[in-house]
Amino acid sequence: MKSKFLRNTLILTVVSVLAVLVPTVLSASGIMDAYVSGILSLAGIYAIMAISVNIISGITGQLSLGQAGFMALGAYSTILLNSNAHLPLWMAVILAGIITAFFGFLIGFPTLKLEGDYLAIVTLAFGEIIRVVLVNLKQWTGGPNGKSFPTILTLSPTVAVFTVLSVLVLIIICIQNIIRSSYGRAVLAVREDEIAAKSCGISVFKYKMTGFVMASFVAGIGGALYVMYVGFIKPEQAAFTKSIDYLIFVVLGGMGSMTGSVLAAFVLTYLQEGLRFLQNYRLLFYPVVLIFVMLFRPQGLLGTKEFSFTGTFDWIRDGGLKKLLAKRCGK
Repeated sequence: MKSKFLRNTLILTVVSVLAVLVPTVLSASGIMDAYVSGILSLAGIYAIMAISVNIISGITGQLSLGQAGFMALGAYSTILLNSNAHLPLWMAVILAGIITAFFGFLIGFPTLKLEGDYLAIVTLAFGEIIRVVLVNLKQWTGGPNGKSFPTILTLSPTVAVFTVLSVLVLIIICIQNIIRSSYGRAVLAVREDEIAAKSCGISVFKYKMTGFVMASFVAGIGGALYVMYVGFIKPEQAAFTKSIDYLIFVVLGGMGSMTGSVLAAFVLTYLQEGLRFLQNYRLLFYPVVLIFVMLFRPQGLLGTKEFSFTGTFDWIRDGGLKKLLAKRCGK
């Protein structure tokens, strides 16, 4: 058992390091130009936001339409803490996530007693409230014109790729470990059947609140990385249409599947860039894809399953790849 644990840990560590270092080296060597590096960084930020939505919608079984508001809060908090309070950038990012989590607690406390459509409507309303407040706090946020925040991530594509992917991998590792813990099992039990979970002594509201706060924290980190990479933020980033975009990543990837959400975020971001020759018609791509997925794969690409690197390693070791190739060649 111990040797299996060490082996799995080693496999996941190697995969995590390669997932960060390979794109970084390709960007630094010029094999991957600044444009592609920029898309990769943006896709990584969107993947973080998709994870944030998936924590609420896929893991705790709630529907929130206000995650873009938390992203904007994280972005503005980073600017104020770094530029106005003169805190180190890394500290400003962490505190921005904590501040966003606090606002998530304040919003979640009165709303998480609601369910289904009612919860979605209330979170949508809170997202719009955040946007309107940001528009009117001109002294702190720059009003509707937004606020600039140039950092080294804005200037260096390589640093941006390394930073974004490192944070993304770290978030995935933390969330997956939480899900596999007894605490995570309780959250999943709440998602599957609240009445059964309550009958087993699980505090439904407590675990819903924890998931909501955790999702808010992740969204705050995503907002901090966004403003550090783009170098600019405006209140429109808190609009509910942005929340819908992040929700689409989760729906396509599979609610409850972190790897599915991340995969969908990267694929759709690159497809959107690849379809720029269609100009505004490329905006029709999301709804068309969503319709086809709902018709033929309503559970999403991966459903509630996760891609397992250790399982893939075992499959290759047991000759699964050879059998597959032999089967294809035999045909």
